[in-house]
Amino acid sequence: MRLNVPVDDAAATPLRRSTAVTLSGGNAVRLLAGGDEMFPAMCQAIAAARHQVWLATYIFHDDIAAEAVAGALADAARRGVWVGVVVDGFGSKATLGMLRRQLGEAGVNLAVFRPVDRWWRLLQPGQLRRLHQKLCVVDGDQGFIGGINLIDDRNDLNHGWSDQPRLDFAVALRGPVVAMMEQAARAMWTRAALGADWREEVLQVARSAEPLARARRVLARLRVVAPATPVAAASLAPVRVAFLVRDNLRQRRAIEQAYIEAILRARSRIDLVCPYFYPGRVFRRALRQAAHRGVRVRLLLQGKADYRFAALAAQVLYDEMLRAGVQVFEYTPAFLHAKVALVDGDWATVGSSNIDPLSLLLNLEANVIVRDVSFAADLALRIETAVQASREVLRPPVGAGWLAVLRRGFVAWTAYWFLRLAGISGRY
Repeated sequence: MRLNVPVDDAAATPLRRSTAVTLSGGNAVRLLAGGDEMFPAMCQAIAAARHQVWLATYIFHDDIAAEAVAGALADAARRGVWVGVVVDGFGSKATLGMLRRQLGEAGVNLAVFRPVDRWWRLLQPGQLRRLHQKLCVVDGDQGFIGGINLIDDRNDLNHGWSDQPRLDFAVALRGPVVAMMEQAARAMWTRAALGADWREEVLQVARSAEPLARARRVLARLRVVAPATPVAAASLAPVRVAFLVRDNLRQRRAIEQAYIEAILRARSRIDLVCPYFYPGRVFRRALRQAAHRGVRVRLLLQGKADYRFAALAAQVLYDEMLRAGVQVFEYTPAFLHAKVALVDGDWATVGSSNIDPLSLLLNLEANVIVRDVSFAADLALRIETAVQASREVLRPPVGAGWLAVLRRGFVAWTAYWFLRLAGISGRY
């Protein structure tokens, strides 16, 4: 059964062209497991900042773990470091008052991406496109990226506190790739700040002695610049890293294309870990083809569901995956929030992008691709440990026959109308 879910015209084009992934050599990369490892490393980097700190996140909560980061940002601003923080207006809605007080009073430059402070804002189609990136860059030298929001791993906004931390990952980086991360975080902050004061910005452009030149400068601040001509992989020194974003401008499918191309090239193994799995037909076909040619394909998905519909969306695809020879596992010790993948022994990705329509078609996302045997081995060990603690799915849990067809149709119908409401047209 095909999923006739709409996408925009640009996205409707089959993913056949090569993605211009720029690998930069000479990077230092460290895998971080959960906030227990990431928050102290981030706070230490911010404490040593001398010039600038940029941070973008979907959720900035007010528990002890998040307040440690907020305190580090406030301390940096008080000692004269320029600190720019952009949070999503929906994901951080409950804590905006606290953030404005604690950060704003310390001199942190706080911007809110698409605020939902008035009920009628929820009726705007653009409100469905959220800032989902998790980025932090310090002095253009150290960067952090992954799927970890600024909230304790044991704290879930819908289900409360638990004994076990979420399964989640981030990456700490140093090297040339950090400059691209900084540019992306700066662009997100600028877009959010300009969104709040766009009338004043337009008036300043109009009144300027050189309005065209000023307009160009404004646009340059807003645009996430795509990588220049790719460097030949053979000429790069380890560790090679590529930074990818998914935006609603020129890089609408960069992360999805990178996934698909890695899957198509896979020779021995593919491990995909994500909580929300509902890929389009091209992505699913690539997974089936890999399994048919003898590649071991494993999906590690959530077994402890935080959103029931998201779990159902993945489960209606289990039959298709299992019949193709794909192994499916559900992580049960705690909530799963990681968005990572491993292909063969030297390709890995870590970031904020799920494999579902929200991440692949709507939200602003950021991932890194790491080409390094040592990093891949570290990630492989973490994935294997999680798989061993999971249950393998041997038969689809959504029933058989017409019941399964109805449930799959319901998910496709819901996704169809959700994406139409967001202004997306075409087929997913």
